[in-house]
Amino acid sequence: MPYAYVVNELDSTVTVYAFEKENGRLTMKQTIPTVPSHVNGNTAAEIAVSPCGRFVYASNRGHNSIAIFAVDQQTGELSPIGWESTKGATPRFFTFDPFGTFLYVANEDSDTIVAFKVDGKTGELQPTGWILETESPVCIVFSSLR
Repeated sequence: MPYAYVVNELDSTVTVYAFEKENGRLTMKQTIPTVPSHVNGNTAAEIAVSPCGRFVYASNRGHNSIAIFAVDQQTGELSPIGWESTKGATPRFFTFDPFGTFLYVANEDSDTIVAFKVDGKTGELQPTGWILETESPVCIVFSSLR
C-alpha cells in the first residue's frame, strides 16, 4: 500500500502519510495518539506494520504498552483497537517473528523480553507467559536458523 507510518516520540502519536512513488512525496493524512487521553508522561518508541498489512503497532514508554491500530485498507488511515501491557517497563523496541505469529517486546528498564501471540484476525496481542530475563534489552534481531 502506498502509505508511510511515522511514530512521533515526544508527543506519543502516529502520523499517516500518503506516499507518491512518482516523486517520492509524502502527504500527511492523519495523526492519532498512541496512548489513551488520560495518560501523561509517555514517549513513543518503535512502530511496525504487521506482515499482513492490516495492523500497525507502536510502543509506549511510560504507559508501558503496545498500541494496536487497524489499517483502513482503502485509505491507509488508522483506528485504535486498544493497548496491551508489555508486562515490563520501558518497551524500547519490539519485533515480529519471521512468520508474524509472535511479537517480542524488549522492556529495557525491567530487563525482560516478553512474547505475545498475534491474533491474525483482530490484531490483538495475547501474552504467552514466555519471559526472558536479560540485561537492558534495546533491540531484537532474528537470524536465519540454517
